Amino acid sequence: MAPTALDKERTFLGDPYTVEQGLAPYAARSKETLGRRYDDGDATDPYRTPFQHDRDRIIYSTAFRRLQYKTQVYVVHEGDFYRTRLTHSLEVMQHARTLARALSLNEDLVEAIAYAHDLGHPPFGHAGEEALDEIMAEGGQNFEHNLQSLRIVDKLEMRYPGFPGLNLCFETREGMARHSTPFDDPALPAEFSRRRRPGLETQVVDVADQLAYCTHDLDDAINAGLLSVGAVRDCTIPVVEEGVQRADGEVDGVADRIARENMWMRRLVRHLIEVFSVDVIETTRGNIRRWNVKCMEDVVNRDETTIALSAPMAEQLEMLRQWLFDAVYHHPRVLRQVQKGRMILRNLFDAFWETPRMLHPATWEKWRLAEGDEALRRRLLCDHLAGMTDRYAMDLFQALFEPYERIMHRSL
Repeated sequence: MAPTALDKERTFLGDPYTVEQGLAPYAARSKETLGRRYDDGDATDPYRTPFQHDRDRIIYSTAFRRLQYKTQVYVVHEGDFYRTRLTHSLEVMQHARTLARALSLNEDLVEAIAYAHDLGHPPFGHAGEEALDEIMAEGGQNFEHNLQSLRIVDKLEMRYPGFPGLNLCFETREGMARHSTPFDDPALPAEFSRRRRPGLETQVVDVADQLAYCTHDLDDAINAGLLSVGAVRDCTIPVVEEGVQRADGEVDGVADRIARENMWMRRLVRHLIEVFSVDVIETTRGNIRRWNVKCMEDVVNRDETTIALSAPMAEQLEMLRQWLFDAVYHHPRVLRQVQKGRMILRNLFDAFWETPRMLHPATWEKWRLAEGDEALRRRLLCDHLAGMTDRYAMDLFQALFEPYERIMHRSL
């Protein structure tokens, strides 16, 4: 059959799959995807691979936009210069793509997983997650943000007439369900238990997430006044000490004190990211050679993760995480914020549970249809609260519990 005009145009502009020709043999490939849950004509076009479609669907989702107003460490209204779940996700994506490119992995898949990995976070960060988990436990269920992320892309986002959710590829969904860090240890759904380990793209995002929150939370802690520059200088973790010395030399000629301190902090964070990232790349390359990794099966059937820091650097990253945990995440000001977030969610849940007709009409209709099913109603209300931004939850709390607050605002 003679080539059509579209075939000729595609040849001229480049088949989207040609970008995958240079990938390592153990990288994920769009043509080899395990597929989507539903037949989906919207997920095919001449210029985007399936993983690119996944990335775009995630970016266009309501849940992704809401990350702009969800807590990373500091509640959004405390200041507009702190990181949010959205900026954190962008930074994770940036670090993950750097690692993926150096290791010849699929950057499109890495990007999709990185953008999606925190979609399920409720308002008020880990405090909100703990509060919702306690509430759900009262009904014999649980709340875990990785599984909530999967619930969002599988059921809650409604953008297509033929199916619920975003209908993402198995590999993207697996990356979300199996996202694993010291803060994340999700119970694995059965459909993802066929492989001992996820693909390297998922493992890359897991490592990038740890690098992002340890290094960038340090930056935010200085800006928030929870850590002093002096405290950072006194830190005895070798990689931090090296970064301090390097930053001192790089900003030595800057005359303005405030500019010098800000630049010093940025140079320190840059040093930490660079050192940890280079170590991940070099250690992973060594693992691939030592274990003779030749294909995807060699990765997913191993007991160990292939993407990893060396033992000395992993120890230092854990030291940095523990130092931040003690000095920042358990700082009295942060704990007060944590307690306030937990209180808000508990009170909102109790109010809606007692008077569900106060719910948004769409949520009320789901509640009405779930008559007699207490477990489903509890999950519906949990979905409703988890989808709120910090700002919306605080505004709604104020509208419901402050006697002189107006309650007729359209947004509530």
